Amino acid sequence: MSMNANDNGYGPKESQLMVQGQSQYVKRIYKDAQATFEEVLEINPRNVEAHFYLANIHYTLGQIGKGINCFKKVLEIDPYHTEAAICLSVLYNDIGKYEEAKLLFKEIDNRVKGKSKYSYSSSSSSLGSTDFSSSSSSSLSSHQSILSDPYINKKFAFKHYELGELYLTYDRYDEALFEYNKAVRLDPSNLEGRIQVAKVYSKKGLVSKAFEELRKLRNEYPNYLPARVALGVLYYGTGRVVEAQTEWQKVLSKDPRNPDAKMYIELSNAATETSA
Repeated sequence: MSMNANDNGYGPKESQLMVQGQSQYVKRIYKDAQATFEEVLEINPRNVEAHFYLANIHYTLGQIGKGINCFKKVLEIDPYHTEAAICLSVLYNDIGKYEEAKLLFKEIDNRVKGKSKYSYSSSSSSLGSTDFSSSSSSSLSSHQSILSDPYINKKFAFKHYELGELYLTYDRYDEALFEYNKAVRLDPSNLEGRIQVAKVYSKKGLVSKAFEELRKLRNEYPNYLPARVALGVLYYGTGRVVEAQTEWQKVLSKDPRNPDAKMYIELSNAATETSA
């Protein structure tokens, strides 16, 4: 939401108010920003960015229902507004509407893959595919760059990760594995996702693949300590106590206060003494 209001073909008054509202939003003067964007909508009820700012303001102020309605309005006016669709999916997930969140997220995912186009109607809580006339081509091109935007990719990755967590909770390992892998592909910096991939492999009984994933992660990122902690847990779970303790000791050599490594070392030592 960093675009210049003067670059959107607004009239003088509308443009002035957009600049004012954006400034208030950045300064976190949300109530004033809300009033300003509402004034914009009195001038132009189809100002997409004003609706989008209002949606984020309502969300920030805890006005979830109003936020959802504003994101829906954005998608009514501009069905290709990818970020609004992502935000709406996140909101649905936050309030426990998991089916709506997954449906919307699936449509976003298909949109990115080029498999479908989504549209949202305020009169319905469901999405449907539709064909857009050539008059919509300018809207499509204006948002095409979003699809390769790392910021947007991270938002997609976050949702895939969340879905992976949800599937894992219900022991649906294949779906969880798919979602975690998708999250990692979209956001390679999501190293926790790779740990979760290894965890799912282990739960599926594919222990060698779990070892392979964690060793690769450890070797690529030797200072990423959670990988060593997780590798130690996997070693310990397969009865390789010495290797497990070696990994945890390496963690403590880099971070002497690491709570996980300290806990596992103490637990493994206690278990060893008990069995002796």
